[in-house]
Formats: sequence, structure tokens, C-alpha cells
Amino acid sequence: MPEPHALDPRDLLHRLTADTPSMIADLERLVDAESPSSDGEALGACRDVLAEIGTRLLGAVPSVLPNDPANGRPGGLLWQLGPADARPVLLVGHFDTVWPRKTLQRRPFRVDGTRATGPGIFDMKAGLIQGLYGVARLREMSGEDPAVAFLVTADEEIGSPAGGRVVTEWARKSRAALVLEGAADDGALKHARKGWSFYDIRVEGVAAHAGLEPGKGRNALTDLARIVVALESLAADDDRITVTPTMAHAGTTQNTVPDRAYVTVDVRIPDVVAQKEIDAELRRLVAETARLPYEITGGPNRPPLEEASATDLLETARICADDLGLDWPGSAAVGGISDGNLCAAAGTPTLDGLGAVGGGPHAEHEWVDVSRMAERAALVGRMVGSLPEE
Repeated sequence: MPEPHALDPRDLLHRLTADTPSMIADLERLVDAESPSSDGEALGACRDVLAEIGTRLLGAVPSVLPNDPANGRPGGLLWQLGPADARPVLLVGHFDTVWPRKTLQRRPFRVDGTRATGPGIFDMKAGLIQGLYGVARLREMSGEDPAVAFLVTADEEIGSPAGGRVVTEWARKSRAALVLEGAADDGALKHARKGWSFYDIRVEGVAAHAGLEPGKGRNALTDLARIVVALESLAADDDRITVTPTMAHAGTTQNTVPDRAYVTVDVRIPDVVAQKEIDAELRRLVAETARLPYEITGGPNRPPLEEASATDLLETARICADDLGLDWPGSAAVGGISDGNLCAAAGTPTLDGLGAVGGGPHAEHEWVDVSRMAERAALVGRMVGSLPEE
């Protein structure tokens, strides 16, 4: 590493622009390492690819986080850089995706002009590559060794059952959290996210032959249907609060009164007070509506990332974008959740959406704009170098 010296931010951007072909090549390797959250073998293989890329760029070997004790699912990776006694800047991401293995067979990595496509490319493998390059080039070109914790988990897409604890632990140790999830529309950063609660509601009835003796049955499906309709009253007309039934199942055969039925419910809320109120109201409403025995599991999973947590970092980002000669992309509040919600809940200043510019998360048309990878990597690197040590 060279001697520390003042780094012209535009030199950082220029170098990362020259790195774009290498970033795309590393992105292809990472996308080709399919990594569905539920597939331990695939996760382990993808983790190895990511570890090799990060070690090459950062010049440091990551710690491998412990496997999930509940099911043995592989843990993530953690690079600790800079002085051990300093509070780091935490960079947060995940390498698991929602896409099953063999998705690549019908939707391989492809670059068409400035648009790259492939499973998990926007959510969020491109953000990981950009973050690694941004930090690596900052350290290489400035000669400085800022305290950084680069944390990548393996279970964010399923609610971070193991990784969430690690994210919270490191957020509490850090002076700021920069989340490498994909940007909002047109590259906007994310200054707020809704909170997330999810529920599994199960109704128990009595089976009977639907033609011979339907009166002896107790129909779990019709009871559940009443509950689902009643839940609509919890949502706000302006989408400030959304209550969405997402999956349902009932019955065993077409001529049997169903003795069991269940539905999963996704709830998004803008603040902690509303999250607690909706949780209580949902449970009250189910109790008042159900005519058969029922069970509710689940509840609040992510508290909201509220705007106050991002205010100072948003101003830092604005200054850094100006230093780099970039147009300010703006910022947005969004309904989706991330591990950034956990960072903010830990009391750590948090800014999200610093990853790739693109769109279509969880969709067949998921894409990133490779022509903007350099500017996003430079913004991350510049922010890491600009945040004062504590």
C-alpha cells in the first residue's frame, strides 16, 4: 500500500471506469455461481467464489461466519480492514438469491449494450462487486487504511434468521452502515424503508365427504376466506400500510370438505408505532372472525428504516457525488426491506440503495446498467474515505 496522500475523487472515478470490464467479468462469475437461499451446497460454492474475488481485490482473507445452527445452512463472509481499535464503516450485503438452481439454463448471464441480465444480478450481486472494487481502489490509491467491516450474509432473502444477528452485532460496533442493495428508480438512494411483519394463519376444521355428508364437516377453507376478507380492513387506502395475503392452501381432494387451510400474510408499515398497532389489530380481528380453531405464527420481522437514520449520511453522499462530478441521483422511501432495517434499529446511521442501478428485483427481467457500475463503486469508496474516524 502506498504512503497516504490526498486522493482526487475524480481520479478514483477514472480508475474505476477503467475497471469496468473487470467488474463485469467478476459479476459474471458471481452470477454464474447460483445461490438460492435454501440450497446449502450452492450457497457454499457461491461463497467460495465471492471470497476469492474479495481476497484478490482487498488483499485480505475474510472470516467465514458460522453455519446456521438450526439447519446447517452456510454462513456469510466478513472482511475486517483497517485499525482494529477503530469503529468501522459497515458495508452490508447478501449473496443469496430467490432463484432456484438451473435458472441459468434458461436465463444465462448476458450483456446487451449497457444492460446486463441474469438471476440475482440486481438483487444484489452487482452491488457486492461494486462495493469491493470501490473499497479496494480507495485503499490502493489513497494509501489510507480506513476501518471497514465488509459483511455479506447468506440468508437475507428468507428473513435473515442467522445473518440478522450478525448484522445487528456489527451495526452496534460501527459508526455508519452503507447498504449495497440495488438503487431505487433512476439510481436514487434509499433514505427510508417500511418495516415488515409476516404471519402464517392456520385454521383447523373437520373433514367429510362433500357429496354424501357435507353437514358433518367443518370447512376450514370458508372460515379462512372470511378471515382473509376481514384483513383487508387493516390496510391504508394510500398504501402507507399494506396487508397482502401471499400464499394459501386448503383441502386434500376436490370432493372432501377441507379440514385444514392456511394463508401467509405480508404486512408493510411506515413506523414502529404502526407496526405494533397492526400486529395487535390483526390478532384481534382473526380472533373475532374465526369460527373454528386457529393458530397464528409470525409477527414483526424488520422494524422500519426511518428517514432520520439516513439524514446525515444522505448529505455526505450528496457532497461525495459532487466531489466525483456526478449528477445527484436523489433518494426515495421504499416498501421493500433489507438488512439495513436492522442496522437502523441498532441505532446506527444507515443509508441504503448504494448498490447497482437497474431494476426488476425478483423478476424474470432483472437487470443492471453496467455503464454506471463505476460511478456507484466510486460513490461507495468516496463515502468510506469521507466519514470521520471515531
